[in-house]
Amino acid sequence: MKKSLRVRIVSTFIIIVLASLFLSFGITSLFSERKVTLEQQFLTITGDIATLLDLTDPDQRDKVMDILSDYHIYGAVIKEGSELPFSLTETKVSPLFQSTTSEPLFLDIEKGPNPVRLIGVPNIDNSGSSLILKMDFTGFLEIMQRILLVGLFIVLLIGSFLILLAAHYIVEPVKRLTSAAKEMATGNLTVRLKHKKKDEFGELMDSFNHMASELQKIDKMREDFVSNVSHEIQSPITSIRGFTVAIRDGIIPADRQKEHLEIIYQETLRLSKLSDHLLRLASLDSEHHPYHPVKYRLDEQLRRVILVAEPLWTEKNLDIELDLQACPVKADHDLFEQVWQNLINNAIKYSDEDGVIEVIMEVNDLAVRVHITDTGKGIPEIDLPHIFDRFYMVDKARSQSDGGNGLGLSIARKIVELHDCKIEVKSTEGKGTCFTVSIPL
Repeated sequence: MKKSLRVRIVSTFIIIVLASLFLSFGITSLFSERKVTLEQQFLTITGDIATLLDLTDPDQRDKVMDILSDYHIYGAVIKEGSELPFSLTETKVSPLFQSTTSEPLFLDIEKGPNPVRLIGVPNIDNSGSSLILKMDFTGFLEIMQRILLVGLFIVLLIGSFLILLAAHYIVEPVKRLTSAAKEMATGNLTVRLKHKKKDEFGELMDSFNHMASELQKIDKMREDFVSNVSHEIQSPITSIRGFTVAIRDGIIPADRQKEHLEIIYQETLRLSKLSDHLLRLASLDSEHHPYHPVKYRLDEQLRRVILVAEPLWTEKNLDIELDLQACPVKADHDLFEQVWQNLINNAIKYSDEDGVIEVIMEVNDLAVRVHITDTGKGIPEIDLPHIFDRFYMVDKARSQSDGGNGLGLSIARKIVELHDCKIEVKSTEGKGTCFTVSIPL
């Protein structure tokens, strides 16, 4: 059977209260048995009454005793050999007539917190008369116990009512969170919780709202990703389909078919490149991507990547300026080679003819920083926050004509983050762009 949080809170409170009551009674009883007795109080009261009777005229003593009986204190003044009250025996009262002082003494042998006691005071008026008192506080103690029990019961009722209110205060935000979570599970990521709480529940609701916002962003990214992938795949497929149908149906003359076959070939390369990039991103996103860090010379790797790209930068008559230092790093060699290829190819792609590309290394005791700077047209400030987003292209027409798909920088950043490194970009429109990769040593 499912128990609500409210029921658990109230039940816990009641159990704690009841357990506390039982423990209190038990501890009180134990304490009373060991430490607390009424003997001293009985003796004090008896001594005061004896003094009062000693000061009272013998003819008025009966009236005093009648008044004391209203307080459950009964007494009698006896002499040796007279009739004994309260069913006492000669043996029990003999200490009264043998005592040489007038100090009160108990005539019964019971010990402990007994509310009914028989006490005698020898020679109360120096005439040989002794006072015997029977004190019965049973009724008083019963009344006090009833008052105590009623008070505890009222405390339990009031406490239960207050804990119900407190439970509602505690459970209500939990129920709101549960309802919002169920709403979100249906696909509604716009749900938010409004509140004015400053406690832990307020923090929990703020965290829920932040989670919902992040999920909404991720969902939007997913939708954009699917849309972009569909577009990137559909565009070359449409070209391939159109040209193959035209060639098959004889619409394109034979002397121009080679040109269109080249276009079909380039589109297949574009699809293959897109497929490779998507697989690389999916692998990097997973927790099982192969990662094999080794120690190697970073400067040699950069020289090799630039050398491989020589046909691209010589075609545009670009000057490559290098300022490299011998620097060993520990990283995944193949993955970082992908980073440098993407960054350098981008610098070549977006540089104008006769431009300059600089590759500079800065090395200190903590890290090595690699700056790759071009003299291209730069990136507009509005586009800078998005250049690492998947499928984001500043100049879509130029990127697609060059076979780009907007995934290169996303892959580069993913690889850099996988190594706990950092990639930054600075750009001035019309002057060029600088990418900086920082690698801890």
